[in-house]
Amino acid sequence: MTYLLLAESESIPQIFGLNWPAFIAQVLAFSIVLYVLKTYAFGPIINVLEERRKRIAEGQANAEKIKQQLAESEAKYRELLDKANVQSQKLIDEARQSGEAVKQRAVADATAEAERVSARAREQTQLEHDRVLSEVKRELGRLVIDTTAKVTGKVLTAEDQQRLGEETVRQLA
Repeated sequence: MTYLLLAESESIPQIFGLNWPAFIAQVLAFSIVLYVLKTYAFGPIINVLEERRKRIAEGQANAEKIKQQLAESEAKYRELLDKANVQSQKLIDEARQSGEAVKQRAVADATAEAERVSARAREQTQLEHDRVLSEVKRELGRLVIDTTAKVTGKVLTAEDQQRLGEETVRQLA
C-alpha cells in the first residue's frame, strides 16, 4: 500500500525519473541520427543490396538461358553427328559398291585380255605347227627322193621328184 500511495502523490514520469527537456532533446537527436543514417548510410546500402539482388536474378536468368542454349546446342550437335554418320555410312556403301564395280570391270578386262592373249598364242602355235609340219613334209619328201635315188641307183628327173613328193604328202596327210 505504501507503494500505491507513493504512486498517487507523484506522477509516473517522476517515478521513473523522466526529464522532459532531456527526453525531447534525445528524441530530436535520435531523429536527426536516424535521418542522416537513412539518407547517407541505409539508403546507399539498401540500393547496393537491391542492385546486387537484381544482378543475382539476372545471373540466374542468364544461367537458365545458357542451360537452354547448351541443351539446344547439344541437340543440334547430336543431330549433325547423326547426319554425318548417315552420310559417312552412305559414302562407305557407295565406295564399296564402286569398288566392287571397279573390281568386276577389272576382272572382266583381265579375263578378256587373257582370252585375247590365249587366242593369239593358239594362232601362233597353229602357225608354228603348220610351218614345222610343212618343213617336215619338205624334208621328208627330200629324204624320200634321196633314199629312192640311192636305192634305185639312178638319178631322178625333176618330174620323178615332183611325183614322189606329191605321193609322200598324200600318204602323210
